[in-house]
Amino acid sequence: MTDPIVDRLLNALLDKYENSKSFIGENKVRQRFLIRIGELYPDYLDHANYEIFQSVNDAVDLLAKKKLVLPKLDKANVCKEIQLNTETIEEAYRLLGRTAKRDVQDTMRTILARYQESNAILQHYVSVQLERLMRNKPVHYFNNDFQEYEQILQAVESLDKVKQETFYRDFSMQVFRDSKAFDHISGKVANLLFEYGDFAERDQVLAELNLVKNPTYVHIKGAAKVVLNGDGIDLSTLHGDIAFSSTMLDGIDRIELTGRSVLTVENLTSFHLATSENRLVIYLGGFHNTVRRHLIMKIHQQNPNAAFYHFGDIDVGGFLILQHLRRQTGIHFMPYKMDLETLRKYHDSARPLTENDRIRLTKLKDQGFDEVIDYMLMHNVKLEQEAVRDG
Repeated sequence: MTDPIVDRLLNALLDKYENSKSFIGENKVRQRFLIRIGELYPDYLDHANYEIFQSVNDAVDLLAKKKLVLPKLDKANVCKEIQLNTETIEEAYRLLGRTAKRDVQDTMRTILARYQESNAILQHYVSVQLERLMRNKPVHYFNNDFQEYEQILQAVESLDKVKQETFYRDFSMQVFRDSKAFDHISGKVANLLFEYGDFAERDQVLAELNLVKNPTYVHIKGAAKVVLNGDGIDLSTLHGDIAFSSTMLDGIDRIELTGRSVLTVENLTSFHLATSENRLVIYLGGFHNTVRRHLIMKIHQQNPNAAFYHFGDIDVGGFLILQHLRRQTGIHFMPYKMDLETLRKYHDSARPLTENDRIRLTKLKDQGFDEVIDYMLMHNVKLEQEAVRDG
């Protein structure tokens, strides 16, 4: 450990060097790396504060004697600025116990290379990060902790192999041999997946990949007969819905529709209020993980003539969930009450768009929602499905 002022001055100079064009060989002229003492220590220029003045001068004098910096002093012994001596830069790193940025970058390239042939999300992520390293930019989700960083990448790689509903703690034990390790990085893992993958909502990424804290239940009601382990249940005779846990779904032999359509619903309140006469209603819970998708695909396979609809929010998330539902199941879901007529009818219950809403809505143009999106952008509105009455 050195003096705190010595550390601060020298680190500031090395930061300037490591973030420069000279560091990556793009500067055509010899570059100097300077810091003004008054910018780091405003009190230094206040001659009444002798303690700060003397401490800074002592630190500068020490660095100058070690030939690590070149100070610029006036006649009153006031140091206006100091310049990094690039010829002794290795000694500067050793004095601070600081790992050179080039060494960090080399280690990052080695780590990234191990995931270059992994799943599609990691391939995309790795290619972007290698490009960022070439441009001397920081690597996303690396916070100067190599162990944590490797755990994040390991989790992303392992999640792609989770094919059935798994609890956080079980996943953590399987991957890290520590039931709590994943909790510490779950937020960063979800953010990386959302940024570099194809998911509708950030807060539902892990659940969509079958990673849950509690068992998933699929709520259904309406016009259908369910055959579970050989026993039949006529849903139309029930006063309300029935919930099947994820462990029970494998026991469903058949779902025979007695109505004409299937409606998936994004929100639980809207699910309970939705009319179920002549159709089967399924609560998605905002997302559709493997458990729910397999059930939906089984229903479609066993009832090929049924029409499928999705009822969600009239906002970016609602449209993305509908698109994702179509892609993941291969079923052409039609939007239900997510149109311009519905938005106009319930305009008084609408909420204003955020700036992020506007950016994401613009990206959804030319994907089948233009009429309603144009209205949303023009009138600065979005609508939660709870405001929409079914029937």
